[in-house]
Amino acid sequence: MAKGGNPIGSWAFLIGVLLAIVLAFVTSMANLAWLLVVLGIIIGLFNISSKETQKFLFAGAILVIVGSFAGGTLSSVRYLNDIFANLVALFAPATIVVALKSVFELARR
Repeated sequence: MAKGGNPIGSWAFLIGVLLAIVLAFVTSMANLAWLLVVLGIIIGLFNISSKETQKFLFAGAILVIVGSFAGGTLSSVRYLNDIFANLVALFAPATIVVALKSVFELARR
């Protein structure tokens, strides 16, 4: 995350991770997964500097892939599948936004 960067992106990251965990335990809030997607988009737009793009894309891609597989594999552990699904819902859009920003940056050169 960019140091001294946009506080909106930093707050979106913190709130998103906490919300991903809380939503897994509160079934009445399960319909709020769209909020994780919106926070993920905000993270991708405001929180990742061009200097951090490569590291974020690598970590984000691994998190989305492992989160997808781990959720299914560890589904017998109560709530763990939902936590992984929520983290994927948060980080997949962020990773897509950062990847698109990176492609546009490369195209501008």
